[in-house]
Amino acid sequence: MEQLSLLDLNNRIKNCLKNNLEDSYWVVSEIGEMRFNQKGHCYLELVEKKDDEILAKNKATIWSYTYRNLSGWFESLTGQTLKPGLKILSNVVVSHHEVYGLSLNIKDIDASYTLGERAKKRLEILNRLKEDGISDMNKELPLPLVPQRIAIIASSTSAGYLDFITQLENNPAGYAFRISHFQAIMQGSEAEDSIIKAILDVNADIERYDLLVIIRGGGATLDLECFDTYGLASHIAQFPIPVITGIGHERDETIADIVANTSLKTPTAVAEFLISGIKDFDESIDALYADIYEYVKDTLKENRTHLEYLSKHIKYISENTLKSHSTKLSAMSTGIQSAAKGRKKVLETMVQNYIQSLKLNAYRYLDLKKKDLKNISDAMGLLDPKSVLKRGYSIVRKGNKIIKSARNLKEGDLIESEFTDGRKSSKILN
Repeated sequence: MEQLSLLDLNNRIKNCLKNNLEDSYWVVSEIGEMRFNQKGHCYLELVEKKDDEILAKNKATIWSYTYRNLSGWFESLTGQTLKPGLKILSNVVVSHHEVYGLSLNIKDIDASYTLGERAKKRLEILNRLKEDGISDMNKELPLPLVPQRIAIIASSTSAGYLDFITQLENNPAGYAFRISHFQAIMQGSEAEDSIIKAILDVNADIERYDLLVIIRGGGATLDLECFDTYGLASHIAQFPIPVITGIGHERDETIADIVANTSLKTPTAVAEFLISGIKDFDESIDALYADIYEYVKDTLKENRTHLEYLSKHIKYISENTLKSHSTKLSAMSTGIQSAAKGRKKVLETMVQNYIQSLKLNAYRYLDLKKKDLKNISDAMGLLDPKSVLKRGYSIVRKGNKIIKSARNLKEGDLIESEFTDGRKSSKILN
């Protein structure tokens, strides 16, 4: 029996592989492990899995010069770095070393394959959200009419958070917001769990808030990976109050953006959205006030016209009634004069009594109508803004705008107060 040294056996294996294999192969695999030595060489373990069970495994290398070129090019196309857990299509050369054994040397990586896998994974998550019936749950919640109690999840040191707070606190209209900040890690491997924990903390006291805002500043596409997970998306989709996202990236739309009630590009855009919502409501109240003022003014005008008509109508009826009865009295007087002299005195007395009765009834009727007119006039007068001013109230204006709250005034502002007997200007001292 022929005896071989281990070196001879390894050389035979090496020659056999060299003589029977192609120069290189395109291989689909997942990066299981990845490390670097001091010279920049990259050492990997490539695996193939099925339901988390490893079906195959091989060592692989990317020499430092190749890695510098490949990694930069790969990240520029995919927006992410080579890392464990990533599925790749690589061009490998199979080699066998006498000391280190079988290894795959990676010469190239197809970035389009990884992009396709990433898109496929996103689609799978979106389909799963739809199959679970939760993808549109948060979108279907109505936005509050005046959102002022805001829960915000963000990193307190990020520029996006500081921009958001500055925008809200310095809004030109002086609207007041009550902000509750929940600290979270917004990128990296711990970000998903950190954001979900913050969401659960908000939910524990949900009655205190009108909206949940999730924001972060801009960054690389890779930094947004935590917003493309099923776990975070499902918590946002099922949250009981509207969620607004301002992830801070102009180009990419994350799954978190898709399931949120409202998605905006930047934190400052979220702040402007909140301010504009309150501004629209404020302007609608001003419009309603103006409509009410015009309605009252028109009603008073219409009632004055109606009162004038009633006054003229009553006067006309009274004059005609007196004239009619006067004619009848004249006819009766003529009849009485032609009657027997013995009854003249009695008839004259009856006529005088009848005249007095008619006059008395007419005066009473007029008095009743005058009282009715006075009651109507008094009621209309109470609605007149001038009457309101007479009762001690005043209207405060800054420029042409009516001031309804002390919060809208600051030290040094010039204001004008309208009273029943004129207007006075004054200056705010504190």
